[in-house]
Amino acid sequence: MKLLPARFMLDRAEDRGQVGEGTLICETTSGTFGLALAKLGSIRGYRIKLISDPAVDPYLASRLKSLGAEVEIVTKTAEAHGYQSARLNRLHQVLRENPCAYWPQQYDNSDNPLSYAMVAERLAEILGTVDCLVGSVGSGGSMSGTATFLRDVFPDLHVSGVDTHNSVLFGQLDGPRTLRGLGNSIIPKNLDHSQFDDVHWVTAFEALTAMRSLHKQHGLFMGPTSGASILVADWVARTSPDKVVVAMLADEGHRYYHTAYNDTWLDSLSESRDLRSNPVEVSSPLDVAHSWSRYVWGRRSRDHYEVLTQRRLAS
Repeated sequence: MKLLPARFMLDRAEDRGQVGEGTLICETTSGTFGLALAKLGSIRGYRIKLISDPAVDPYLASRLKSLGAEVEIVTKTAEAHGYQSARLNRLHQVLRENPCAYWPQQYDNSDNPLSYAMVAERLAEILGTVDCLVGSVGSGGSMSGTATFLRDVFPDLHVSGVDTHNSVLFGQLDGPRTLRGLGNSIIPKNLDHSQFDDVHWVTAFEALTAMRSLHKQHGLFMGPTSGASILVADWVARTSPDKVVVAMLADEGHRYYHTAYNDTWLDSLSESRDLRSNPVEVSSPLDVAHSWSRYVWGRRSRDHYEVLTQRRLAS
């Protein structure tokens, strides 16, 4: 899915004269956006340098390198925001050393959510109507962009964001996260909080169990963030059986074959193994349970997030 915004961003950059054959393109990523850049670099002749951390899957890193991308692993965390800040610090150093390099900035580049206009158009064309949109939130681009354009056609659209515990996106403090590919240690500019009606926090075990069920029951070989999305989308569909529910499945399962699809690895997870059929309803993101939890966000703005964060810090 990240090939869509990556291509759109680089097309616009080419239009502005910022990118061309031989241009060094630098980004911080440990996931599929890096793969999208590596593919485009191989096809178009860009030089790609990706700054990542030890969480990057070895299979993905190998694939990135085989496409010609340079992958640099940051091994020490920053004092604040962990590897996320450490990667950004190293990226800025690389950009200072290479003033003609281009940084796509997937978290803050407004071309990211704009690229999803074609996704919204295609969904409306195929389905005729969309009542509910469910998807994981990381950079904010896919969900904020798709929701914005779908609401132009379906103003009553209900949007459910899927996050994970210890992610700062919707009012929690930053902390270690087992579930990768969603959540964040920083607030991206592309995250439009006012698009979300409710937010769900899902544990790794819950997401991975749903991911494996998706493969077993439907033959869809997807990754952990897709599992998190389908868990919530299934609940939305069960509680609103007359609604058309769209789940955004952002990652495939190939690079998780030896981890998330491995029983021994899954059994090694130390977090709670409770599986719920319904989320715990909470009155505030500050009170999220240690399992799947839901908060009615109510399309509040980022200012609401800031108030929640200040309350958490004060307590």
